[in-house]
Amino acid sequence: MIFLELFLTFFKIGAFTFGGGYAMIPIIRNEVLERNWLSDSALVDFLAVSEGTPGPFSVNVATYVGERTAGIGGAAMATLGLALPSFIIILIISKVFFRIKDNIIVKGLLNGLKSVVVGLIAAAVVEVAASVFVPGGEFSIIAAIASGVICALCVFLSFKKISPIIVVGVAAGCGILCCFIPGIEI
Repeated sequence: MIFLELFLTFFKIGAFTFGGGYAMIPIIRNEVLERNWLSDSALVDFLAVSEGTPGPFSVNVATYVGERTAGIGGAAMATLGLALPSFIIILIISKVFFRIKDNIIVKGLLNGLKSVVVGLIAAAVVEVAASVFVPGGEFSIIAAIASGVICALCVFLSFKKISPIIVVGVAAGCGILCCFIPGIEI
């Protein structure tokens, strides 16, 4: 039964989320926490690991959640559930898009979806930031400052056109160093 629940949950996420993996974070978080599959802190850890591992971000998250919830079979069902809607939608769109791409309604729909995607990504940033800056519901000024400095450094490096691999490496290194600062609990 858990396999079907994982498949259907991630199928719904894959079918109704536009904008890629980051836009899925608020929906994945809501579904996972509602079903008590993971704690909020464990999910944030999975988000960090998913960002640092090869492959599509959302697929990595689904795989990790499925594996933690129901083992290898759960990982397979969650991953299949997340990927299948996109596959079906792309098949359908590839057949009709060039015939309808200049339609005013289609153009309006695509413009509206852009705004939704930006909003979902912003919501994901706020939710993840809240769990980083206020871990366990207790505000830690040291953790907030350390996380803020790491974020600012990564944004600065990103604008300097430095390889994302280096930016992720710098962030990981800073996070490891923060483990040795008293008052920061990771």
